[in-house]
Amino acid sequence: MRIVIIGDGKVGYKLAKQLSEEEYDIVMIDSNARKMKEAGNKLDVFCVTGEAASVEVQREGKVPHADLVIACTSMDETNMLSCLVAKRLGAKHTIARVRNPIYYQQIDMLKEDLRLSMAVNPELTVAKEITRVLIYPDASKIETFVKGRVELIEFPLTEQNPMTGMALKDLYTKYQIQLLVCAVERGKDVIIPDGEYVLRPGDRLHVAASHKEVKQFMKLFGQRKNKIKKVLICGGGRVSYYLTQGLAALGMQVKIIEKNRERCEELCELLPKATIICGDATDHDLLYEEGMKDADAFVALTGLDEENIIMSLLANSHGIPKIVAKVNGDWRVQMVEDLGIDSVVSAKSATADAILSYVRARQNSLSSANVETMYQLVNGRIEALEFIIHSKTSYTDIPLKDLPTKPNNLIACIARKRQIIIPNGNDCIRVGDSVIVVTMEKQLQDIKDILL
Repeated sequence: MRIVIIGDGKVGYKLAKQLSEEEYDIVMIDSNARKMKEAGNKLDVFCVTGEAASVEVQREGKVPHADLVIACTSMDETNMLSCLVAKRLGAKHTIARVRNPIYYQQIDMLKEDLRLSMAVNPELTVAKEITRVLIYPDASKIETFVKGRVELIEFPLTEQNPMTGMALKDLYTKYQIQLLVCAVERGKDVIIPDGEYVLRPGDRLHVAASHKEVKQFMKLFGQRKNKIKKVLICGGGRVSYYLTQGLAALGMQVKIIEKNRERCEELCELLPKATIICGDATDHDLLYEEGMKDADAFVALTGLDEENIIMSLLANSHGIPKIVAKVNGDWRVQMVEDLGIDSVVSAKSATADAILSYVRARQNSLSSANVETMYQLVNGRIEALEFIIHSKTSYTDIPLKDLPTKPNNLIACIARKRQIIIPNGNDCIRVGDSVIVVTMEKQLQDIKDILL
């Protein structure tokens, strides 16, 4: 499968690195000759230097023979125009990163006119992710499957939690909640546990359940009983805009601190329900004056990872109950979590996950099961994938107890029509099901790949 990636920014490089490791035929196009030279030296990719929307440059980059073109430069207009040119040259499928809220409001029309296969809005995706963790503040992260009906939550275990010291089989027996602990981080180790696994303080659980069961789980085991009402956001970019829209709709009070005066004036018009403060969010005195200590949640969303980390640590020292930091540097994420900031989001990772899901789906489009959704967990060490079963296979209609799986693979959940099933050995996979698989393997293409 030949894939052309236009734009060698953080997202483009991450995609090129992962897809080349999965042995796809990758071409990169960017106008920055230095970046192209570095990418060519570090990655197994073919690099072309030039303007992305140029017909000559795209022909040199083998776009007319591409199965997929991914345009992820920093400019929406460049991305959309590049995809239009690519489609005219013969590329089979195109994906554009579109971040401007004005463009995204009319994305259905743009997709049709530009013949886009997919449009990705990383800021909107991250805003939705933050909204979910503010609704369930005990969770560090919440990913969704089956159009939001199944949730995969990351839950840090404290010493006071009643689950501490329990074996997983006893947890299910005692509390009668239909959920599955499908992965556990313990220190630097990652485990896909069985029923004998005993939970310890400091474990980070990855729990799969229906939305209804997640609410029950949080009611039983969550430490924070009060809902989040007041949210302080540092940085007034696009993520802040989308996030504030969502939080205001939920009845939360939102205050945004942004140092660019023109942007503050824009936000005042766009977000009449929010309070907009013009100032430097890294100023300790300003944060204190604007009621940081009274906030139920603190969200650091400036364009600099370092600023977000420092402000989050300051908020943590003031005892703010819930803190979320946007950190795009992969190597910084683990450091931030070690410092006690348990909710970290990344626009780069959100974009890459969405595009990788599409690539996997195209790769196995002729097979019996397609990848619908994919998330990378624990810094990419685990993948959670949603497969849709299109036709009968060697593993459909057979009890799971008769389908032994390879080590470090787990069928976590089955969605069948309106029913959400946390499977046991007697359940089976049927045509039409959505099946969620958690795996420590890479490049998983089909459910049959996890079977012995």
